[in-house]
Amino acid sequence: MLCALPMIHDSMRALPSVDALLSHAHLSDLVDKYGRPLTVAAVRATLQTVRDELVEKGDGEVPSIDALARGAVRWLDTETESTLQPVINATGVIIHTNLGRSPLSIDAQQAMLDIATHYNTLEYNLGSGRRSKRFIHVEKTLSQLTGAEGALVVNNNAAALMLVMSSLARRRGVVVSRSQLVEIGGGFRVPDVIKQSGAKMVEVGTTNRTHKDDYERAILDKPPHISVILRAHLSNFRIIGFTSETTLEELVELGKQYNLPVVDDLGSGALLDTAEFGLGHEPMVQESLEAGVDLVCFSGDKLLGGPQSGIILGRDDLILKIARHPLMRALRPDKICVAGLSATLMHYLKDEALEKVPVWRMITMGLDEIEDRAVRLAALVDGEVVDGLSTVGGGSLPEETLPTRLVSISMRAPQRFAASLRERYIVARIHEGHILFDMRTVNQELDRRLASEILELL
Repeated sequence: MLCALPMIHDSMRALPSVDALLSHAHLSDLVDKYGRPLTVAAVRATLQTVRDELVEKGDGEVPSIDALARGAVRWLDTETESTLQPVINATGVIIHTNLGRSPLSIDAQQAMLDIATHYNTLEYNLGSGRRSKRFIHVEKTLSQLTGAEGALVVNNNAAALMLVMSSLARRRGVVVSRSQLVEIGGGFRVPDVIKQSGAKMVEVGTTNRTHKDDYERAILDKPPHISVILRAHLSNFRIIGFTSETTLEELVELGKQYNLPVVDDLGSGALLDTAEFGLGHEPMVQESLEAGVDLVCFSGDKLLGGPQSGIILGRDDLILKIARHPLMRALRPDKICVAGLSATLMHYLKDEALEKVPVWRMITMGLDEIEDRAVRLAALVDGEVVDGLSTVGGGSLPEETLPTRLVSISMRAPQRFAASLRERYIVARIHEGHILFDMRTVNQELDRRLASEILELL
């Protein structure tokens, strides 16, 4: 090792200086693109990597200045590439939580771009020239669609539930069935959300059976003083067999009898009846309000098909109380979300959601259309068209599926091929030695690119 030290020092001295590398043809133009500080950091990181390798090996050939320059360029490309990238979703899961849930309509995208580009009327009334409220942009449309007296929007449905509980039941009791204390995606649990709101959760019934009397006993049993009756959607969980659940109408009856607000956390929040399109019935927002619940909260980025948001609908007096809560400012949506949500809701108001909201376009896509696209892709990539099932996903309609046609490619190493697809921003399914592509969830404009990427890998 001692003999190698002089050789290492000679190699170190042979490395070009930072300034010499910066003047290289490969890098000189990049100063304008990335800025001098970041380009200098790339050069120093590249040189340090080479020094570390020389020390580790005890000797070694010094890379050429061209090779060092290319290394710095790769460093810049890697360090500046966003980890948030668009992907082709060929899994057949329509509302894929890990892939950003619902894609947005063209109109919603344009509305968000317009508002992001310009100053806007987020909290300004052009008529009076005075400050306004940001919720007026969606409140009227939501009321027209659902019949709700008032509406609020926050940044997701968990925030909506926490805000409602904190506003109406802080330091007091919230009665809820044990069967509804579910854990949703990412490890978030309904009990934890309620706990963070400052409310005291009062569980009633058993895992599989809860009766109206269970709620009533909890209301009459003090302490804690019950302030809210809550029904929580089961998300992607279902209990079958020997079960019994208190109906929403019974909970509303209890609420009126004991003067307690009934809150229905719907999760997905469908505005259209999923049963009309070959699926089970997902509880609808309008149904809850018609049943007489005082507040409904649900997601804007699941079956609604809009940007990430949580929507609270219901009684005007309760909405006003929630809007005045200090947490409201921390949880309120920004201008981009309001713009996208407003444009998405307009599709429903104009009765064009099935054609323009991507989630609903995928749900209602005919088997013939999927078949045609699958046949074209299979012919290009030497695949086989087989029967399969698509799922809604996003905590909606557990175990419900839609018939589809898949492009199947047999692989010796499907895991490796799937990894190569992901490097090209394509996510597909793996099943019993086959890679499967479901065209239901692939934007039709991307069919050619999908085929091209698969062919290159093959």
